Amino acid sequence: MDFLRELGIQTNNFGCSTGQKWMPSKSEGELKIHSPADGKFIASVYQASEKDYAKIMKSAEEAFLYWREVPAPQRGEIVRQIGIKLREYKEPLGKLVSYEMGKSLQEGLGEVQEMIDICDFAVGQSRQLYGFTMQSERPMHRMYDQYHPLGVVCTISAFNFPVAVYAWNAMLAAVCGDVNL
Repeated sequence: MDFLRELGIQTNNFGCSTGQKWMPSKSEGELKIHSPADGKFIASVYQASEKDYAKIMKSAEEAFLYWREVPAPQRGEIVRQIGIKLREYKEPLGKLVSYEMGKSLQEGLGEVQEMIDICDFAVGQSRQLYGFTMQSERPMHRMYDQYHPLGVVCTISAFNFPVAVYAWNAMLAAVCGDVNL
């Protein structure tokens, strides 16, 4: 299928990545993915090992130390670029969601559009991480709140919304200075 090639999906794929490199292990077996729409084989994914996850967590923790220091508007600019790339690949991504989940094409495209929309929303939020200031009971004293990144966050989503729900969380976490698995 052309959309699989356009997305770089091979017959066999590694199942986890640090974002910079794929974990090349095959020890946990191969998961063969078939479309619920027609039962045809799509591709296979080598499942990640516990050791792979430990490497990914270490990489994410290291990335967080850098990412939290990037100013929020600059983080928003990166999320904006993600939205641009999603727009570029909307059709093949929508086809993949549709085929892999057994959704209609319009629902698959809609999920990708949700990702694009949340990127746009998150970009705006990157310039609105305000804190409140308020008076205190003490003279010459005021209180204020300030947002600080939390660290590594993880999104667990239902199988039937494989990308939209992830993006809702990941893009907002990104502009707030967190890294997402």
